[in-house]
Amino acid sequence: MAKYFDVHPESPQPRTISTVADSVRSGALIAYPTDSCFALGCRLDNHEGLERIRSIRRLGERHHFTLMCEDFAQLGQFVQLDNYVFRAVKAATPGSYTFILPATKEVPRRLLHPKKKTVGVRIPDHAVTRALLAELGEPLVSSTLILPGEDEPMTQGWEIKERLDHVLDAVVDSGECGTEPTTVIDFSDGEAEIVRRGAGDPARFE
Repeated sequence: MAKYFDVHPESPQPRTISTVADSVRSGALIAYPTDSCFALGCRLDNHEGLERIRSIRRLGERHHFTLMCEDFAQLGQFVQLDNYVFRAVKAATPGSYTFILPATKEVPRRLLHPKKKTVGVRIPDHAVTRALLAELGEPLVSSTLILPGEDEPMTQGWEIKERLDHVLDAVVDSGECGTEPTTVIDFSDGEAEIVRRGAGDPARFE
């Protein structure tokens, strides 16, 4: 049965955030809000959590997982950025964008695209997510919470708790979340390629 945490959307309660972070460190798989929509998340080294995300979403091996990062300094530990890409990504963060970039050796092999050796990264613009990442001190391995056969992400914390109670360890709810996933920009070849148009304005990358 998943624990349910009701968190203030603009002033998240430190004690609650600390409790959620402790559960993530202990191996929990959580559903949590972002600035685009709800996501599933676990620790970078949580192999079982990663497989549970794959199972819930029925994802193949080519799926790009996203490292949800607190800030640009943290993001830079996990992906390679030349000067052009650095400026482009920095100008768009924090925000509703996911960037696909060549991974550094800090990223476990099982998170990488099997051929490209890339990974998705992003810095969210959401008070609860940022507070949780700051408390954790490390990224969350994440994937948008869209269930198999459905076109849109889940938007209500209570519904996530109700439907996924048996496969999650915790649900973090801070009110209604958006329904539009991030805009995905692939920089793996050095130039911006818009892979998915979503919540972030893609115009700056066209």
